[in-house]
Amino acid sequence: MPTNEFPVAPPRPTPAGVNAPLAEELTAMLDGRMPGILGMRVVEASPERVVGEFTVSERVLAPNGYLHAAAVVALADTACGIGTRLSLPAGATGFTTLEVKTNYIGTARSGVVTATAIPSHAGRKTQTWDATVRDGDGRTIALFRCTQLVLHP
Repeated sequence: MPTNEFPVAPPRPTPAGVNAPLAEELTAMLDGRMPGILGMRVVEASPERVVGEFTVSERVLAPNGYLHAAAVVALADTACGIGTRLSLPAGATGFTTLEVKTNYIGTARSGVVTATAIPSHAGRKTQTWDATVRDGDGRTIALFRCTQLVLHP
């Protein structure tokens, strides 16, 4: 059985916006992890709404030249995950994803793609978040929903 050549780093703490604006600290938190590799930036973040974006480039395209579906999911899921982190109830130690669902309506080949995430349920044991992904012209290209299991000690 092969071994992992690279150790897995521990989870990164959720920034509080103390040393820089919260959106900047959250963007820095993504650096070196998949969202950061995709070039994702956090534009706005609160427990009620998270906006993330990336610029369409070769690294987020599928071989057919269109935006890769997984890049859309990564953007939407990251925005929803940040929202979950920011709205965890007292005593929670973290969360993990239970389910994701994406409906694709369109695609993009250039410009900036944006995901806007809002909670539809923010409970003590689970949270459900919805994200709308739009192209640079504001057209909806995907509808995303995820359910998160809130972890307690």
